[in-house]
Amino acid sequence: MTSSLEKKQISLAFSPCPNDTFVFHAWVHGLIPDAPPVDVTYADVDVTNSAAQRGEFDVVKVSYAALPWLLDRYALLPCGGALGRGCGPLVLTAGRRDLRDAVVAVPGERTTAYLLFRLWSHNEGIRAVRVMPFPRIMPAVRDGEVDAGLVIHEARFTYPSYGLTSVVDLGQWWESTTGYPIPLGAILARRELDVVRLAEVVRESVRFARAHPTASAAYVAAHAQEMDRDVQARHIALYVNDFTVDLGDAGYAAVHHLLEAAAAAGLVPAVDDAALRFPPSAPKNP
Repeated sequence: MTSSLEKKQISLAFSPCPNDTFVFHAWVHGLIPDAPPVDVTYADVDVTNSAAQRGEFDVVKVSYAALPWLLDRYALLPCGGALGRGCGPLVLTAGRRDLRDAVVAVPGERTTAYLLFRLWSHNEGIRAVRVMPFPRIMPAVRDGEVDAGLVIHEARFTYPSYGLTSVVDLGQWWESTTGYPIPLGAILARRELDVVRLAEVVRESVRFARAHPTASAAYVAAHAQEMDRDVQARHIALYVNDFTVDLGDAGYAAVHHLLEAAAAAGLVPAVDDAALRFPPSAPKNP
C-alpha cells in the first residue's frame, strides 16, 4: 500500500527550545532514512496551539491542555513530546509570597502551565491574568510590570539570575497531589496522513538524538533563547526522557488524569479517552 507521505513535504512546527530542537534535529536534517522532507516553523507553544486549531501544520508540538480542541483533526503521537517528573511550571515573584490582588503573566491560555495554575489556584484572589510571550515573563516580573509570572522551560534554571523567588512549583504540587507525572507538550499529526509512519519517524529522530547527543549541539544553540550551553544541556536532560521515546501506559494514564481533572473542574471540554490512544480512532463528540 502506498503511504500518504510518499513524496510529500511535511509542514512541521515546534518551539525553538532545546528539547524540541534536540528531538527533531535528525528528521529536520535528513538523517532518518526514507523520512519525508520537512518545512519547519519555529514558534512559541501559544502560537502553535492556536495554529493547530486552524489546522495549519501537518505535525505540530502543542500543549497537552489544548488537546480537547484539537483531537477531531489531529492524532496524538506516542512519542516526541515532553512528559515527566520534576519538570513542572513555576510561579515566580520579585519577593512577595502570595498572589492576592496580583496581576499574573502566563505563557498562553491553553498551555498546560496555565491549566495547572488554574487547578492549583482556581484564580481566587487574583486581579488579572495577562498573556505574554514566554521570554518576556521574567523581565516583566523583575521590572514590576506584573506581580507574578508563570514560567516553563529553562526558567527553572535561570530565574535566580533575575532576582526572582519561586512561590510554588506546580509540578511538585501536581505530583504530590496525584502521583502522576506532568504532561506538558504533545506531538500531533493530521489524522488523514500516515500517522503510524510519522510516529516511527519521530521516534527514530528521538532515538538518534539520544544515541548521538552532541550531533545537534550547533542546531540547538542556534535556536536557544538561553545561550548558556550548560543550561541547554540541563534543559534537554530534564525534558527528553523515556516518555519522549514512548508514552506507554503510564504516560497515557497521566494525560488521561490531567484532562479528566480539568474537565471535571469545567476548564476544558471532556475528551473521549479512546481518542488519545494510538493508533487513533475517530473521537466521539462529548
